[in-house]
Amino acid sequence: MNQPVNSADALDELKLQYEQAKTKKLNLNMSRGKPAPSQLDLSNGLLKTMDTYITADGTDARNYGIGDGIPECRKLFADLLGLQPQQIIMGGNSSLSMMFDTLASMCLFGTGGSTPWHYYRFQGTPVKFLCPAPGYDRHFRICQELGIGMIPVPLTSEGPDMEMVASLAKKDPLIKGIWCVPLHSNPEGICYSDQVVDQLASMETAADDFRIFWDNAYGIHHIYEKVELMNILEACERHHHPDRAYYFFSTSKITFPGAGLALIASNFSNVAEIKRHMSAQIISYDKINQLRHVQYFQTPENILSHMDRLAQELRPKFDLVLSKLENQFGGTGLASWSTPKGGYFISLYTPPGCAKRTVALAKEAGVTLTDAGATYPYGKDEADRNIRIAPSYPTLEELDAAMDIFILCIKIAALENK
Repeated sequence: MNQPVNSADALDELKLQYEQAKTKKLNLNMSRGKPAPSQLDLSNGLLKTMDTYITADGTDARNYGIGDGIPECRKLFADLLGLQPQQIIMGGNSSLSMMFDTLASMCLFGTGGSTPWHYYRFQGTPVKFLCPAPGYDRHFRICQELGIGMIPVPLTSEGPDMEMVASLAKKDPLIKGIWCVPLHSNPEGICYSDQVVDQLASMETAADDFRIFWDNAYGIHHIYEKVELMNILEACERHHHPDRAYYFFSTSKITFPGAGLALIASNFSNVAEIKRHMSAQIISYDKINQLRHVQYFQTPENILSHMDRLAQELRPKFDLVLSKLENQFGGTGLASWSTPKGGYFISLYTPPGCAKRTVALAKEAGVTLTDAGATYPYGKDEADRNIRIAPSYPTLEELDAAMDIFILCIKIAALENK
């Protein structure tokens, strides 16, 4: 039976357990959502010799050409994601790189004939982005690097607080966009409802060049339950804002991080603009890797079957984390946490003022977690509560040991803060 921890004697006992845990000299890293070696092994077929280097249109994939990606690769991902091949540009291995390039292009050139966004920065009034939080720290890092202001927006169970989003976007022309991770979001595991997607596509904005950066990183990463997502590009078209959304996707957590495929998709005019800028930057991305993925997977159904196998690898780890949290904290009010249907993370909330101390204690005991506050713009979690748990990389045995220490650290931090 769970009992709230609330006495000086209990704190002394917990600290004794903590000192004993430190003697184990653990070195466990749960700071990022890295696939485990056993997950990577499921894609080793990609490393076998290719059948041919010639693409469907007769191009030698070993040579220059086809800057937007080989046709069969664009078709494979279009069929997988419910897009049109003509909407897709295949990139290298990193969707994050494509997000940075797209945002940097806005700053340098503007879009659709609009004023370059850095013009406002030089005038002393930099543009701003809406940032649902807690969210993906690397999205926030891009904004900081490019001098784009960030406005945190709270999340609901269906996506960002749309009353706040719509109100801010309608009245401030310097608000130029919003970051969205619409399925199994990092770290909350939230899936955007049809109503939220429709509101994002239809809402009135003061900035004509307002853009949605739609990072569908976990679009097919279902662990417990498959969730459908409204097509953002179709919704924007339907509401007469065809240029509004940029859709990003990658295979980083499907095949090999750093050696997979990434893409950007948008309406035809945005795609033409992106290709124009790309033509000054690169002749073509890695067509051999594109062809390798096509030859290996062949169909969207095979990719989804592969994702089922990945889910089987991840599910026991998520089960373990969720079970331990419930066993130790259920009914105590000492912590709350997300119960995601997929993705790569579990989001935990300590009592106010305890997240940084918890993370520091865990690190001293040999368990590295994501920095407290990293999931908020500028690294500022005003309540100092949120901690992102990334269960994917450790073995079950390592994860079990890491969670015991993590739970111990939460209890210590909470009692110290009383």
